[in-house]
Parts: sequence; structure tokens; C-alpha cells
Amino acid sequence: MQFSEIIGHTETKELLLRAVQTNHLAHALLFDGPTGSANLALALALAQYVNCEDKQHAGEFALDSCGRCASCIKMQKLVHPDLHMVFPVANLAKGKTSEAYLTSWRKFVLDQPYRTLSEWLETTGADNKQGNISAEEARNILQKLSLKSYEGAYKIMLIWLPELMNVTSANALLKVLEEPPAQTLFLLVTNQPDKLLITILSRTQRVAVRAFTDEEVATYLRQHLNLDETTARRTAYLADGNLAMALGLSRSESDQSATTDRHTWFADWMRTCYRQDLITLVKQADQFDGFSKEKQKGLLEYSIRIYRDLFLWQQGAGALLRLPDDEMAFVKNFSKILTINHIERIVQDLNEAAYHLERNARAKMIMLDMSLTFSRLIR
Repeated sequence: MQFSEIIGHTETKELLLRAVQTNHLAHALLFDGPTGSANLALALALAQYVNCEDKQHAGEFALDSCGRCASCIKMQKLVHPDLHMVFPVANLAKGKTSEAYLTSWRKFVLDQPYRTLSEWLETTGADNKQGNISAEEARNILQKLSLKSYEGAYKIMLIWLPELMNVTSANALLKVLEEPPAQTLFLLVTNQPDKLLITILSRTQRVAVRAFTDEEVATYLRQHLNLDETTARRTAYLADGNLAMALGLSRSESDQSATTDRHTWFADWMRTCYRQDLITLVKQADQFDGFSKEKQKGLLEYSIRIYRDLFLWQQGAGALLRLPDDEMAFVKNFSKILTINHIERIVQDLNEAAYHLERNARAKMIMLDMSLTFSRLIR
């Protein structure tokens, strides 16, 4: 990937190019950006640039990789022998390290680099599994980095979502970051840096990647999906800088209906809690238990976001909300029966539920416990 393929982010591109040109590139960079941002795309563009054999310049200023040399061609296909990639995988029969999924991963990223973990796990068929970076993966990292570079100036270790490393693999990474092999570049791409070890954060140079602007998202949708101006702008507004969400909203009617189903499920759940219909709440807990792990986590994240919007609406900040009509109607109506204390307690419980779900607690028990608590609170 070339920097020119990434819409916007001129200031971040110039920062990275200048670091390479002045020989001030840190050995470990942390591309810190929200979900659906350009953090992975920028990391891939830098990986291609540092090993490019014919870097493009305009006078003294670096511009981009050439896109034509042997190194660039291999990088664009993600098959360069000096590019090593690590990413979360589920513990399936195929294997539990990135090596077993490289072909699928290349196809997944080359399709477009603005992707989410749930999309990746769905691609690999991990319907009811969680993705993580295992201790075995950490041993593979150390083994790969013990070798000299084959062709390029740098050996590159790109780690997507390092926050999903377990303690063993995180400590192994920390060790190699403390004593990095010569001419090795670590590119860590994260959405949640607060989940990384502080010692790892202290040994990396943070590259802050902002969310896309509405204009940038709309431009991307027009150029890559041929959407008309009105549809592109409306989708960009709803996505709020998350290009992965914008692509999901635009991709097909089935994706649109999936978003609608999520809101319908949440609204039904809240209305059932309000009615204190215990029989239906038990049935909903059974239904929730049957969803895939990623869908369960997605529903909890969606619930937290809606309660955030409820809070903003109550505080007179409705202009900040970016919601479809049905969600906006729900926020307006439901905000009439909740106090700030209610919202604070419910969000706290939702966050605790997500925490326990991550640690494989029984989804049905989590859901039923929350439902009974919310039912008492709301009434």
C-alpha cells in the first residue's frame, strides 16, 4: 500500500516520511487509532516505503514508495519475505498461530485495510470463538526475528491488535522490544492502547491516528463504491469517522438489515425490562446465549453506545448524536423514564458484563442477571 492510497491524514504521513528521511525512525511504532481508522493502512504504507528501492522525492521532500520495484510489488501482495505479520486468531483445528491463516489474512486485508476484529473472525469461521495472540505466537515472533533480513533494509514485524496478547506473549514481546535485533522495525496497530502493558507502551513511539472526517469517508465511498453524493454523505454522517462501519452500512442490504436487527433486539430487550415480563426476559437470555461470542460482545457495545447517546440527549447535547431515525426515536422516548443515576448504573453493569463475557462466563447467566437488575432500576 502507498501513502497516496490513503485519504487524508497528510500530517501523519509527513511525520512518518520525515522520520525515515532524517534517520529518526523509532524501532517500535504504535499506530494508535479508533476502530475503522487508517492505523493499519498507514502501518502497511510505512512498511512498503522503508524497503522501497526507488523512493519518490520532490526535491528534498520524501513523497512515497515507487510502487514498481520488486520490493514494492511483493509488499503490495503482502508476500515480502521480510514482512512478518501477527494477528489474533481463534483456537480452531486449522491452528492457533497467524502462520496457519496467512492466505486468508492477505485476502482479507488486500480487499480493504479498514477492518474490524469481528469481520476477521467471521472470515475464518470462528463463529463462537474469541481471537487472541497466544504464547506459541510469541515464540514464533522470536524465531522469525532471529533471522537476518532476506532482501530489504528492514525486517518488519507488524502486529495487528496487540492488546489481544495474553500475559505470556505480551511479556515475550516486551523482552524483544527491550533488546531489538538490528534493522528490525516493529509496527503495532491498536484500537485500545489502555489494554497494553504499560512497559510495552513505554518502549514504543506512539503515532496518533485520528478518525476519518465525514468528508473523507464520503469521498472514499464515492470513489470505491460509486455511491451518489447524498447517500455517501448520509452514510458518512452515521458512521462518525469509522470507515469500517461506513463500508458495512453501504456494502449490501443484508448488512443494513443486520444493523436494524441489532437495534430491534436492544429495543425489545429494554421494553421487556420496563414491562417486567420475566418469562420473556428468560427467553431473551436463552436467545442471547445462542449468539456467537462476537455478536454477544457487539450487542453489549451497541447497548453502551445507545446509553451514551441517551445521556447526551438528556444533557441537551442532541446535536452531537448521529443516529438513524428509529434509534433517535428510541433515545428521545426512553430518556423520559431514566435518570442520570440510572444510566450510570446501567452502563457500569454493561461494562462488567462485557468483562465477564470476555472471560468466558456463561452468557445466559450474565444476560439474565442484567435484565433483572435493569427491570428493577427502570421501574
